[in-house]
Amino acid sequence: MRGKFKGFLRGSPNRFRKEEDAELILSMLEDASRKPVSRPVDEKALRRKPFFAVRTKVGKKTVQTTLAIPETSEDELHSEDKQVLDKHTEIQYALLTLGSDMGLNVWVARNDRSKAHNGKALGDLPQIVSQLPTQFNEATQRTIELIDVLWLKDNAIVAAFEVECTTSIYSGLLRMSDLLALQPNLDIRIFIVAPEERASKVEQEMRRPTFQLREKPLASVCGFLPLDKLEGTVEGVRKLGVVQSLKPDFLEKTAIYFKDEIRGSEDGI
Repeated sequence: MRGKFKGFLRGSPNRFRKEEDAELILSMLEDASRKPVSRPVDEKALRRKPFFAVRTKVGKKTVQTTLAIPETSEDELHSEDKQVLDKHTEIQYALLTLGSDMGLNVWVARNDRSKAHNGKALGDLPQIVSQLPTQFNEATQRTIELIDVLWLKDNAIVAAFEVECTTSIYSGLLRMSDLLALQPNLDIRIFIVAPEERASKVEQEMRRPTFQLREKPLASVCGFLPLDKLEGTVEGVRKLGVVQSLKPDFLEKTAIYFKDEIRGSEDGI
């Protein structure tokens, strides 16, 4: 029987052609459940991350290249104290509920869905979608899935937020830069949320050559939302009772864009 059902089972069949085949597979599954067998696992294989083939334009030519889409590292997850991590979740919760109350669908990072605030898991909040639009390639899809918060209208992403309450600013910027590199014509609003006292650090990171020397510099399209101002803005619109009438671009008035011309030295260099 070796190999007989391989391709068929990998295709996740809904219905077997022969009833006896279905009964055989079911009995094997039940037997495996009753008498599980422990097998060694290759730790290196578990740590190995997938690569994605992407076609992109270089000049007038279309070329294929291979990309890696890193997930949040274990060091990032465990290096911060609980208070900081709780703040990160609180801001995600505020952005998700704000988007939901605006009548938008919302998405929380795939690896944050089980986190909770006010006794509610982020993945169970109103208007949370379980799947993202599928018009993107696999590399883009994996990148988008890891962004902290997304706002969606109909089947389109209209705003993306990376919350950086931890020591690292760079990781969130990299994720946004990856998204824009994969989809240069994507027209969405992107924001980095961080404490106001870290504004200079955010600007410094945004002006790295890898972000600045692009057709569209990251500093010109990615807004910095100071944490206190964001919280004040959200509180204000809720008190006024105007949340339902807001459009996704209202946060651009609160955001800071570091897109002023670079100041040269006195000799013009």
